[in-house]
Amino acid sequence: MTKATRRTIATPPAQGHKQNARPAKRPSVRGSRTGRPIMALLDLLGRRWTLRILWELRERSLTSRALREACDDASPTIIQTRVAELRAANLLELNRSHGYGLTATGQDLLEMLLPLHQFAARWSTSNPLRRE
Repeated sequence: MTKATRRTIATPPAQGHKQNARPAKRPSVRGSRTGRPIMALLDLLGRRWTLRILWELRERSLTSRALREACDDASPTIIQTRVAELRAANLLELNRSHGYGLTATGQDLLEMLLPLHQFAARWSTSNPLRRE
């Protein structure tokens, strides 16, 4: 039997397993070649107005107009873009009667950010670079 013949009659891979399977490719993330989850989250949170939107929704739901006003009348286009990104990330949801609010995942994220908020408050009192 020749090598070519042996290759063609090789045993197929087990059911559900692909031969030479590669790990699933992670989605690309700005500034990262790996697409690791932490990089994806930091990329999302680092976008303009994202943290402000999350912060404004920490205690109550807001309509689109109220959210824009809470964000110092930021551009409606940028607010809607960020809201769409946050909804796609399962951090925000739309309740037709109350407006936008945090999902359970969004609440979890805010709970993780509260210690950072507390640190920032303490840090700002001794920071020589703080704005007056």
